[in-house]
Amino acid sequence: MYAFTYERPSTQADALKLAQAGAKPLAGGQTLLASMKLRLAAPEQIVDLGAIPELKGIRRDGNAVVIGAMTRHCDVAESADVRAAIPALAQLADGIGDKQVRARGTIGGSVANNDPAADYPAALMALGATVHTTARTIAADDFFQGLFATALEEGELITAVSFPIPKKAAYVKFVQPASLFAMIGVFVAQFDAGVRLAVTGGGNGVFRHGAMEAALGARFAPDAVAAIATDAADMSADLHASSAYRAHLVGVMAQRAVARALG
Repeated sequence: MYAFTYERPSTQADALKLAQAGAKPLAGGQTLLASMKLRLAAPEQIVDLGAIPELKGIRRDGNAVVIGAMTRHCDVAESADVRAAIPALAQLADGIGDKQVRARGTIGGSVANNDPAADYPAALMALGATVHTTARTIAADDFFQGLFATALEEGELITAVSFPIPKKAAYVKFVQPASLFAMIGVFVAQFDAGVRLAVTGGGNGVFRHGAMEAALGARFAPDAVAAIATDAADMSADLHASSAYRAHLVGVMAQRAVARALG
């Protein structure tokens, strides 16, 4: 490590002032602290958001579930409100990393980091969630902008995420066993207005699969997407899986997700 200034404000207003002055926000620290240890990140000042009560909590708001940015993964997984309204979201949270990660990591930190293999971005995209910040609200479709890139501006903090409640939903992922990230993860959600399906782990960030959404909008069944191919040229490749294998996994995970949603 190296020398830096550490601040732990108790109000959102004080945290925002520090962030706007250039301090690096610290949520659960699952990515930032590891990056600092490896000298991949070297912030001169850190603002810890963990002592701000208004950034935590889960509540039902009409036909949506609102989750504070500093709410931990384990709290989402165990929430009675989330389990009753969007059980797929609770199951997703319960499958993030290991117990230690779930006890420290936060939904706001995951969303702001936008790791290309993270689970939450798929949920936000498939459910048509809205990201609330200290300055505005941003639709999930506009928020995620590629590899570790989001619509957040310097000094802007996520305060909460609101998730519309679907008729049916499910998340299925093929886990990379060493990291427990998604080699491919598919979140599918059915609404009165149609079906949304998002893929994580496959390329340059989370994306929606339009062809599968159209097929499932016409007939919500696993075999409706069985013959729909995913272009391997759009998939990433590494020592764990080729782009062709990941493209194949998209179809397999999509069918399993639909089957789980129907089950």
